[in-house]
Amino acid sequence: MNFQQLRIIRETVRHRFNLTEAANILFTSQSGVSKHIRDLEQELGVEIFVRHGKRLLGLTDPGKEVVKIVERILVDAENLSRVVADFSDGDEGILRVATTHTQARYTLPAVIARFKETFPDVRLNLQQANPKDLPTILREGDADIAIATDTLDDHPGIIAFPYHTWDHAVVVPRGHALAKEKTLTLAAIAAWPIITYDDGLTGRRRIDQAFEAAGLTPDISITALDADVIKAYAELGMGVGIIASVAYDREHDRKLVRIDAPNLFLPSTSSIAVRRGRLLRRYAYRFIEHCNPRLTEQAIRIADSDQPQDL
Repeated sequence: MNFQQLRIIRETVRHRFNLTEAANILFTSQSGVSKHIRDLEQELGVEIFVRHGKRLLGLTDPGKEVVKIVERILVDAENLSRVVADFSDGDEGILRVATTHTQARYTLPAVIARFKETFPDVRLNLQQANPKDLPTILREGDADIAIATDTLDDHPGIIAFPYHTWDHAVVVPRGHALAKEKTLTLAAIAAWPIITYDDGLTGRRRIDQAFEAAGLTPDISITALDADVIKAYAELGMGVGIIASVAYDREHDRKLVRIDAPNLFLPSTSSIAVRRGRLLRRYAYRFIEHCNPRLTEQAIRIADSDQPQDL
């Protein structure tokens, strides 16, 4: 048994049993991947994969248990490397943060500025991705930290912590009728086409819940992943935008008016998440602490130790 065999098992599962894709990721040949799998199965005395001819279709029952152990072994090997790096490289390295456009553009700049002052030799790799992809990115080890709203909670293999709570706001062009309303209501908003976030993203559920509770069926005419797109179409007069209030930039969005609506929609909470069982470099824990001072390294490790290791 060797680490290359274990990596092949992991990548084969991650790529839905496509040996060609697994081989490409590991810079080897498909025949080499097949041979490593067969050699490991012979050594263990069980078949890990269900086969139809040369095709892999899924995991056998023993294979499901083998994959869990393989994940733990590889995570522990990565943890060992990080422990050594902390002592040998100190505060140098790469921090990979996967997040949404809204977080990267509006919430994180101040945090990142403070972090870079403290750790000038750490290179920050800020990955902007579809919020629904963030759990997979984190679980597969392509990021150290993930930050988003609604998409990181209740995933096996991930621990999510509250980061910050925020409200939605309505944005309309200057001179719009809603900007003249003394008291904004859901009924008044629902009289116009609405531009807001895609289903399941950035507090969208709370927007839908508010209209449903009021017995209203709004015309959601345009949806998008990020606030800048929503604002662009609202500015063109194509509808009323509903965005995270933090995403309104008074200087940049001069053609729009922000109407706060804290009493219309329930607050949303963004989460910051890490993979269970995975040690982080010391500067990664400090980054999280910059985001939320209560999320210390000790607090994160205690939460990790309290969680079942369902990989």
